[in-house]
Amino acid sequence: MILGAGPCGLACAHELQRLGHRDWVLLEAAQTVGGLGASVVDRAGFTWDLGGHVVFSKLKSFDSLLAELFEPDELLHHDRSSFVRHSGSWVPYPFQQHLHHLPQAMAQRCLDDMAAAQAQGSALTGSDFASWLKSTYGRALVEEFFAPYNQKIWATNLSEMSASWISERVAPANTEALRLALKRGYTSTQGWGPNAQFAFPAKGGTGAIWQRLAARLDGDVRTGQSVVYLDETAKSLLTTDGTVLTYDHLVTTSPLDRLVAMTAGAPKSIRQAATTLRHTTVAMAGLGYRSPTTDRRSWLYFPGADTPFYRATNFSRYAPANVPGSDPDRYSAWMTETSLPTGTVLDRAALIERCDAALRRCGLVPENAQRVNGHVELIPYAYPVPTTGRDDALDLIQPWLEKHGIYSRGRFGTWRYEIGNMDHAVTMGQDIARRLVHGTAERIYTPAPTTVGTADAR
Repeated sequence: MILGAGPCGLACAHELQRLGHRDWVLLEAAQTVGGLGASVVDRAGFTWDLGGHVVFSKLKSFDSLLAELFEPDELLHHDRSSFVRHSGSWVPYPFQQHLHHLPQAMAQRCLDDMAAAQAQGSALTGSDFASWLKSTYGRALVEEFFAPYNQKIWATNLSEMSASWISERVAPANTEALRLALKRGYTSTQGWGPNAQFAFPAKGGTGAIWQRLAARLDGDVRTGQSVVYLDETAKSLLTTDGTVLTYDHLVTTSPLDRLVAMTAGAPKSIRQAATTLRHTTVAMAGLGYRSPTTDRRSWLYFPGADTPFYRATNFSRYAPANVPGSDPDRYSAWMTETSLPTGTVLDRAALIERCDAALRRCGLVPENAQRVNGHVELIPYAYPVPTTGRDDALDLIQPWLEKHGIYSRGRFGTWRYEIGNMDHAVTMGQDIARRLVHGTAERIYTPAPTTVGTADAR
């Protein structure tokens, strides 16, 4: 049994099928497949993703799957062009590598503070995120960019976040190279990070990937089927329509806190650990205009309080088919993402107006451009927050689940932001399928020690 037809669940089903195991059922609560990687088309004909997804990977298994699903001309390839909005100007991303774009005095202060911080040595192992930022970049850079931006995206006190997730997620900075750049007024233009080059489906948005993968499945895929109760002893589950299903092994991509809450025999310690897990809620507001695409940048970051969103994606640049009639000479599309504090009651109409005003104020949309439509998708579970207590909670929850034949994978199944990309999710799905069938080790996620042999992977 597989819960969730997002990238991880679909990849698991596909791999089981490839291995010759077709006795499985895939349940998806939504009416369509794709999970957080799904795409929607609004009433005006604009295509929107559920957040800023792009296709990139260092994992060969993901690249191979993509090559199976798309012909070369069905994917568009881009060099990333990203900037940070700061004090009314645009600073190239990563911000900390382009200090010479700041006013001279501010740039010098950021550089001096960073050099002083780094002279004190690396952050201690186990540091919280706020402490790690200050010891790595210095107080000035934290104040100018890192604190406001990360507070805006995570909606969490940075001292309550761990620094263990960072890896390739936060760019480094070389003080000597920055001093030279500040003196001469330039720096390297080489792209940083795994998404410096990325691909995007020519039609259908990111969701086209998962629609195509689902179309390859010959097994029992049921959409609109939400699980409300799980009996780990009887190995059975109950869906919202009253159906009771049994399983031998359960692969689930459901949010871990929800999974534990609906599991009958989860002990108090496991339930308590699950309640400590935190996540962000994001409102994706897509705004379509009858105005040509003129901006060539990919996506933009907004640390300031003058914009509701933390990121805006130039969605009409990704693919002409994202706008009505595949006509970017007539239409443009901006996809914005706004994190919402817990308990926020979303006023969709007000958010659209605020985002529209901010896009125009920043010069991304001409003042006289006609807005054709505004579309909002609320994403209750957007990103798992890497809090300081997260790993302790996971060390309790995951072994208990696996002891009962429940394998929780994917972005929210593992609750690990650092392995939350689409390629990670696909690889986790493939890996757990191979583990259940052949007992092979997983590459992305390392489970608690357990004995799993060749088995019926229903």
